[in-house]
Amino acid sequence: MKIALIAHDGKKADMVHFLSGYKKELHHANIDLVATGTTGLHIERAGFKVQKLLSGPMGGDAQIASMAAQKELSMVIFFRDPLDKHPHEPDVQMLMRLCDVHNIPLATNPAGAQLMFEQLTSQF
Repeated sequence: MKIALIAHDGKKADMVHFLSGYKKELHHANIDLVATGTTGLHIERAGFKVQKLLSGPMGGDAQIASMAAQKELSMVIFFRDPLDKHPHEPDVQMLMRLCDVHNIPLATNPAGAQLMFEQLTSQF
């Protein structure tokens, strides 16, 4: 199982906090984490093993979208900041569209991610 993790700048701390609540489960399960560059760096510093891609504006969102198109992802957690402008918004929209096209669960906020992780961790 592979989970993609992305967070806009104002949401990176929220992502680390969210993941910290599932640290034990993620370490014991056979789950690979992949993240855009800067988000991945924050996650790695929190003690998680994560594959880091390019940063979002440099193509990381597109790299994750490519993984979604190739059906390499089991879910995507993308903590978006809806109140800020993002120069790579077309890549964000492409990623979200591909999750819909390929039926990949996508959470864009901690409440949705919590529901998905609760279901996921109930299987262990």
